[in-house]
Amino acid sequence: MNLTQLTSQIILMFILMLVGLLINKLGFMHAQTSTDLTNILLYIVSPCLIVQAFEKTFSADRLQMLARVIVGIVIIYLIMIIVTQLLFKHVADGNLRRIMRYGSVYSNAGFMGIPLTSALFGATGVFFAVASLAAFNIFSWTHGISLFTGRHGNRRDNLKQIVLNPNIIAIIVGLLIFVTSFKLPTIANSAVKYVSSVNTPLSMIVIGNSLADVKLDRTTLDKRLWLVILLRNLLFPYLAIVVLQLMGISGIPLFTTVLMAACPVAGIVVLFSLKVHGNPGPAVALMSISTILSVVTIPIVFALVNLH
Repeated sequence: MNLTQLTSQIILMFILMLVGLLINKLGFMHAQTSTDLTNILLYIVSPCLIVQAFEKTFSADRLQMLARVIVGIVIIYLIMIIVTQLLFKHVADGNLRRIMRYGSVYSNAGFMGIPLTSALFGATGVFFAVASLAAFNIFSWTHGISLFTGRHGNRRDNLKQIVLNPNIIAIIVGLLIFVTSFKLPTIANSAVKYVSSVNTPLSMIVIGNSLADVKLDRTTLDKRLWLVILLRNLLFPYLAIVVLQLMGISGIPLFTTVLMAACPVAGIVVLFSLKVHGNPGPAVALMSISTILSVVTIPIVFALVNLH
């Protein structure tokens, strides 16, 4: 992995975030616009990118490697969940405890990870990155939401969120396309490519726009959140490196999975906090600082990949 190329791409992403911030300050994007663009990215653009990634000639070796990556990701998630369960069990503030647990485990895999992977590794990278995206959706809507709603949350609704998630549907469709070597009609294929092409710039602009509204103060920036940022941005990505390399995974499958793991705190932590009428302040602060610091921490993680 070329560290210079990665750093340049991260800087480019940060510049696009600054464009989003500028758009916000100029009043060109309002809250509803940001929400609408987020929905378009998550439910239309990202699924198109996933389908495009699977438009490849079937390869049993590639499918086997994808299966190994999935097993590795599941192992990593289970370790992270156990560690955070033990590490934060003595945090008395229930709202802060669940934000710390969720923020440590779940990265911004879809909103930041997929655009980065696409920009750095193209369709081949996205092919393996969808394993992380699928695992994120499944674990987030089972374990993740249970941190906020408790064990008595509505399991039917959570299952519905997983099954009907457009990205999960796109992964299933993509796998069928890959296994059968089916080719989309030329016009449909061109439409998918055109829609996919806006994913990276639009994602970063929307993230930058959301960061512009963040206000940090002593009431939201609890000093214990720095441990969460250390885990999310550095220690857990390093765990991913160790687990994947022990499983013999290397090359693009390794790089893409580590990249997805090295992404900052998932923004959905804020939505889950609001869902249970908790104070979203610490969640907003955590997500914002983690995202800003990822400009530095992601290249550090990849330097560790090259050294390990």
